Amino acid sequence: MAQQGGRPGLGPEPQPRPSARTRRARLRAARVDPWSVMKVGFLLSLALGVVLMVAVTVLWLVLDGLGVFASVGDTVKEATQSENNSGFDLQHVLSLKNTLFFSGIVAIVDVILVTALATLGAFLYNLTASFTGGIEVTLAEED
Repeated sequence: MAQQGGRPGLGPEPQPRPSARTRRARLRAARVDPWSVMKVGFLLSLALGVVLMVAVTVLWLVLDGLGVFASVGDTVKEATQSENNSGFDLQHVLSLKNTLFFSGIVAIVDVILVTALATLGAFLYNLTASFTGGIEVTLAEED
């Protein structure tokens, strides 16, 4: 019984692997649509605002559960009280309602500013790309 491939007892010769080819494409981002950038910037900043509100709520609940606000509030009240003044009520200022209200204002300002700055950045990129030609990117795809 004759072995195939010319090597007795070792089985067939392995086929040579074809060399991996890499396709490359050079692309240039000559213009960015400001409307598209504004929509994406708005949605991302809106998501960031929601994350901010959730994070503040969770952090506040954890700190309140640990008694941090009560402890610090009592210390501040003792330090600021006098004969005719009962002291500063820090627990009222740092209540969940007040904290979420302030965080909501920060989130709304964040949405407005990030959306405006992203759109302005798109306009500035288009202006500079008209002078410089834009950003060149080389993309590679391996087989």
